[in-house]
Amino acid sequence: MLPHRSRLSVLVFLLPPLLLYGAAVLLPILQSLFLSFFSWDGITDMEFVGLSNYTHMLRHDPSFWTTFGNQLVYVAICLVLQLGGGLVVATLLASLTRGREVIKVLYLMPAVISTVAIAFLFQRIYATDGLINSILHAVGLGGLARPWLSDVHTVLAAVSTPEGWRFIGIYMVIIYAALIAVPKELEEAARLDGANRWQLFAHIRFPYIRPVWLTTTIMATTYALRGFDIPYLLTNGGPGQSSELVTTYMYKTAFTSTNYGYASTLSVFIVVECLVAVGLIVLLLQRKAES
Repeated sequence: MLPHRSRLSVLVFLLPPLLLYGAAVLLPILQSLFLSFFSWDGITDMEFVGLSNYTHMLRHDPSFWTTFGNQLVYVAICLVLQLGGGLVVATLLASLTRGREVIKVLYLMPAVISTVAIAFLFQRIYATDGLINSILHAVGLGGLARPWLSDVHTVLAAVSTPEGWRFIGIYMVIIYAALIAVPKELEEAARLDGANRWQLFAHIRFPYIRPVWLTTTIMATTYALRGFDIPYLLTNGGPGQSSELVTTYMYKTAFTSTNYGYASTLSVFIVVECLVAVGLIVLLLQRKAES
């Protein structure tokens, strides 16, 4: 048990961030939950509709299911790039003896660049006369060139890639910090027993960094489920709804269609899917750890 003065000190330090968290996060969630039971255009009186918004979302709104499917693809691409790329780079970084700080800075730079600047950069990269098509023509693969942001078959991957690339550096640094904390004695003992690099990683390093991997997976998944800015800036959900995400659909429903009740329903769904995703990630990784 902490002494009374220590408990009071902890409370004094925790109270301001808890109040800020409640005002900035919990209160808007509760407001959205409340509004999701009403039909409201932001001007006239609110009309209580019960669960009608949820029924419409799940049963009568094909646009919702289209955006939800797009969101899952978007999350998958982001996770592969951020976690897979971060793990590969962190593993290579841990084996270097020189230039580590330079590489870390280079990979971290995209995370601190303005989102709007990143969107403009990739607009030029994806343009008809942009970097990707120029490279394809230069190497004799001009037949693969296309308008990446206007083609319904490529636009979703095109808007997902910048988001995945942007945060590789953050997860790389977190995973790298966990890797260099693995006891060297364990690795040396495994090498003496004849373990190769894959066995060393699978049976020594990864089990040791599993708690960090769980944290980074949760961070990357929940952030991707709430992804909005880069897809909205690049394509505004188009062409059609090929790159529309639940988040951009919610934004348009609220501020273009002025249907705040239904937009609040979509926002509640986003919160729920984030909670479900966290629960599934924890359950799956715990089962793997036990097995």
